[in-house]
Amino acid sequence: MNEEIPVPLLIIVAVILISQSIFLFIHARKYGHNYWLWGIIGLIQAPMPTLAYLIFVRKVFHKKNPEGMNE
Repeated sequence: MNEEIPVPLLIIVAVILISQSIFLFIHARKYGHNYWLWGIIGLIQAPMPTLAYLIFVRKVFHKKNPEGMNE
C-alpha cells in the first residue's frame, strides 16, 4: 500500500499540467475569457479542463448551417 511514485512519472505529469495551464491561459486571454481561472483550473487535472474549455467556451464542435451561421 505504501508504493512510491517514480520521479520520472512525476516530472512527466508536472510538464503536462503546466503545459495545459499555459495553453488555457494564453488562449483564454486571447479570446477575452477569464484567463486566470482557466490557467488555475488547468493545473488541477488533465485533459478535462482543456476539453471543457474547447467545448463550452470556444464552442469548436458546433455545427454550422449552409449560410455559415451557428445553429
